[in-house]
Amino acid sequence: MVNIFIVIASLLLPSIHLALSRVPRTRGRVIRILLIYSLVLNVGVIGFFFGFIPHVFFADRAARLIGWPPGSPFQFEVGVHDGAWGMLGFLCIWFGGSFRVATGAGWSFFMLGATYGHIRDTVLSGNYAPYNFLMIFVDGFVAVWLLTLLFLDYRWNKCPTSSAPCLAD
Repeated sequence: MVNIFIVIASLLLPSIHLALSRVPRTRGRVIRILLIYSLVLNVGVIGFFFGFIPHVFFADRAARLIGWPPGSPFQFEVGVHDGAWGMLGFLCIWFGGSFRVATGAGWSFFMLGATYGHIRDTVLSGNYAPYNFLMIFVDGFVAVWLLTLLFLDYRWNKCPTSSAPCLAD
């Protein structure tokens, strides 16, 4: 489950970044760094490399890993959707403010829906395929984590609607 390692990296890499940085670690800066890494890794990397590429180019294999029947044209749609969000996650490196809020809130909404879908498929169909059952925890965590970081960023950095860099950019 590569997605689990990406989520762990989204916690470890900003910690290393902050430990090596000479800039003071204010709570606003810590939250901002955690948020940017989470957007880039949990939205960008997961969306593009582990959503877009498998669903578009390896659709039948991805379907089997999720416990779905292969051959569905819906795989392509899901892949393009994930790829679009992945691009937005990467763009969060350069665009701040409301762009990050929209990217994080939108991806979180999708992840909460995906979590519900995986729970439903597990309960109703007994689908314990690794990329169905384990994604309940990954998708659910990412959604709650991003929403928490967005809230704390709004509360402590006070400029989510500005396109200009905030205190910790």
